[in-house]
Amino acid sequence: MTNKTEYETRYAVGQKEVKGYDTTELRDTFLVDKLMQPGKVYWVYSHYERFMVGSAVPTDSPLVLETLDPLKAEHFLDRRELGIINIGGNGTIVADGEEFALAREEALYLAKDNKSVTFYSDDPAQPAKFYLNSAPAHHAFKNKKVGRDEAKVLNLGSPETCNERTINQLMINSVVETCQLQMGLTRLKPGSVWNTMPAHQHDRRNEVYLYIDLDDGQAVSHFMGEPHETRHIFVHNEQAVLSPPWSIHCGVGTSNYAFIWGMAGENLDYGDMDSYPPDTLR
Repeated sequence: MTNKTEYETRYAVGQKEVKGYDTTELRDTFLVDKLMQPGKVYWVYSHYERFMVGSAVPTDSPLVLETLDPLKAEHFLDRRELGIINIGGNGTIVADGEEFALAREEALYLAKDNKSVTFYSDDPAQPAKFYLNSAPAHHAFKNKKVGRDEAKVLNLGSPETCNERTINQLMINSVVETCQLQMGLTRLKPGSVWNTMPAHQHDRRNEVYLYIDLDDGQAVSHFMGEPHETRHIFVHNEQAVLSPPWSIHCGVGTSNYAFIWGMAGENLDYGDMDSYPPDTLR
């Protein structure tokens, strides 16, 4: 069995620093653009809520979830929990001898204290693409798979405001018990391009957006920053943006798309957010 793991660290910055950033500095700080590398486990260790975002794409060989030096732990999940959503071909995850088969857009929650986690693809020619979010954990809940039909589904927005969308809440406290991690997948309807509108801010948690199902040549303009002083980052398929607690987040695409959101922080109240209608943004 072979394994390849890479990681990088992103330190937290505040509003005052970002006011002076140019495009390159903004992208280097908040854009995660090296996900879904075939045959690798890749992580970004963020100092916002100690949240980690990563991917595992097993091909000819399985991949092992290894601990990283910043964790100062014998096993990756000694003091962490892990959320996984598959956006590729069918795959399997084995956690401490327990097997979980994940089809596309199915999720798995792995609790604190799992010692051994291995990722497999059913077909290396169409590998699984496991998107990973991890947050510190204080309690060992139960591992749980969440299928597409087990998600809590919300239908929001309208064609008139170009934000008609379906929110699949895969990993919230009414679906699976977690310490602080929440994840889900939102898909915009054809003809709709605005996500999360009105824009909002989570002052008590961070959030990470992974944009998926964007065709070649298409992009999403992800808006961030303070409500009265916004910034934007152009994002392409299978790229993510770190959204700090002081920042708004919303986005508009050149076509419809989907995105995976992941959050961790002060509480598990999905509705804990401060909204900013379009006419209040600057």
